[in-house]
Amino acid sequence: MLSRRQMIQTGLGFTGLAASSWCHVAARHSASGDEPPVPTKSKRIRQSVAFWCFNARGEKWSAEKVCQVAKELGCASVELIPPEHWLLLKKYGLICAIASNGVAGAAFKRGLNNPRFHDEVITQTKKTIDRCAEAKFPNVIAFVGYRWIDPDNPQSGEISRDEAFKNCVTGLKNLAQHAEKQGVTVCLEHLNTRDDSDPMKGHPGYQGDDLDFVARIVRQVGSPRVRLLFDIYHVQIMHGDIIRRIEQNKDILGHIHTAGVPGRGELDDQQEINYPAVMKKLLAVGYTGYVGQEFIPTRDPLAGLKHALSLCDVN
Repeated sequence: MLSRRQMIQTGLGFTGLAASSWCHVAARHSASGDEPPVPTKSKRIRQSVAFWCFNARGEKWSAEKVCQVAKELGCASVELIPPEHWLLLKKYGLICAIASNGVAGAAFKRGLNNPRFHDEVITQTKKTIDRCAEAKFPNVIAFVGYRWIDPDNPQSGEISRDEAFKNCVTGLKNLAQHAEKQGVTVCLEHLNTRDDSDPMKGHPGYQGDDLDFVARIVRQVGSPRVRLLFDIYHVQIMHGDIIRRIEQNKDILGHIHTAGVPGRGELDDQQEINYPAVMKKLLAVGYTGYVGQEFIPTRDPLAGLKHALSLCDVN
């Protein structure tokens, strides 16, 4: 028979286990392909699915399938999906929570830090702002850009940090005037430069790899229609201290992205971010925007997406 002390210790152990590990159980279900448990259906976090993650690799879901799955799982949005598929969003009662800026190719390379790209970036972004306004979609993405004068040639010379700051502010102020008229928000994204394993997992050369630098640009523009795209994955790699940084930037948060660290994979127990705690912090600071699931599936994409959505659906 157990002694009183053993019973208390055993009881405390089970209490702690019950309180802290449902997400690890869900992750194991996700890994095996089984249906993950859903602990709550509060829907206090408005969730979105990043189209490119499920269309470009692995099973390469069609636009129709991504929309269908998002709708079935209770998401409000499929984001970063090309405008030619926006009628599909309407068909499924979805929106595009954040749209690409319309710049061809790797848009994060040719950003607002480099005046040689201002005409292209500003023109294309304004066109996308107009499309979003017509469709009643809330946000358009923007990028700082690579630090080299020729973004594909590191030997071409660097744009200084001060010059990059001024150029970004100038470009965003131009965009802000148009965005304010149209009621659409431009969200400037911070990216990591530390992961060089894959062109979509890290961006060596990106000049907006310091969150404080990107936040200063946004604040200097001073428009309610220019805000920060806070990508939890990139912030964790470059800085960590995610919860404190959400608090510091709560006044300029425009959109949120997720992915597991390291590797940009599923939000499972093989990665280091405590996503339920991060989501609770977003609620605590009054964030009411969208959270985009932007991880790259490494196994069954449907199971991974179900688990991620459940993990982020906090009270």
